[in-house]
Amino acid sequence: MILLGCLSGCSWFFGEDGLFPDNAGRYQTAPELAPIDVPPHLSTEAIQPDYPVPPVAESAQLATQFETPRPTPLTANNQADSVRIQSLSGERWALVNVAPGQLWPQVRTFLTTSGIGVAAVDAEAGLIDTQWFKLEDQELAVRFRFRVDTGVQRNTAELHVLQQNRSVEDVSWPPESDDRDLERKMLQDVSQYLANSAETAPISMMADRAMSDSGRITLEDTEEETRIRLALRFDRAWASVVKGTEDADFVIDDRDRSEGLLYVTFVGPQDDEDSGWFDWLWGGEDEHPLAGHQFQIHLDRAGDELTLITLRGPDGGAVDRRDQQALLTILRGNIS
Repeated sequence: MILLGCLSGCSWFFGEDGLFPDNAGRYQTAPELAPIDVPPHLSTEAIQPDYPVPPVAESAQLATQFETPRPTPLTANNQADSVRIQSLSGERWALVNVAPGQLWPQVRTFLTTSGIGVAAVDAEAGLIDTQWFKLEDQELAVRFRFRVDTGVQRNTAELHVLQQNRSVEDVSWPPESDDRDLERKMLQDVSQYLANSAETAPISMMADRAMSDSGRITLEDTEEETRIRLALRFDRAWASVVKGTEDADFVIDDRDRSEGLLYVTFVGPQDDEDSGWFDWLWGGEDEHPLAGHQFQIHLDRAGDELTLITLRGPDGGAVDRRDQQALLTILRGNIS
């Protein structure tokens, strides 16, 4: 009797007709009511929905047949070396296969290990300035500025080094190193240290929050086509795309830098790893269906630090959307 009384009491309190009914599923059958008509002179702020439904944004991809997104291929070129020194027009930097927040404390540790004092740090800008110190066989004191930048690919970083000789006239940082040879040697030394300590690299939470690890390259769809957005100035983007194209199973037949144009032939996968990726994508044919096909790769300046990359047919016309997406995905994975 006591148990029945408790159950009856629960039903009276929490049943469908109780004082506290369970409304968890009632939204499924609830009728849609017209909005409350509020006079113009009164405020509607108090009756706004707690969880408003945002409008559905139009998507360029809705106009085409939906396809399951393809995974980005892993490229051996980007993962083979933990640290690589790159150069362009006299500028050098180290490309490191770790996130910026992981590179930052490694540089700090390198300076501590080397006995070089730190004068200033700016995690938001990715800057570490050393104190003035004298190197062996150098008459003037020197200092270095290390700049950690987001890499092109996700979870990669770049390290730039700036060197300055001490002088009475000017103590501000120069636009380029006073001694390029010292800059080169310092970059080599810190790069070697980074390569040796890659397995045990810590993470700086401060730098990790301040610097993005999402990379500078994305694949985006417009109503007309798929394209790559590369957040680099044109001269560096051109050099990066040329190298990436050669690494991405293309042969460059001709080029016109002034027009931002590469004439290429796609040769297809050259090893078993790439072949497995293409087998899954195109159905496992013995020969890649696009092997031997010619294309144009267009690079367009969209800003001081933005270049747009598109893939067109040999005559500059449109390419099948699926093939365009797949080939640009391969190219994106090889640009650094």
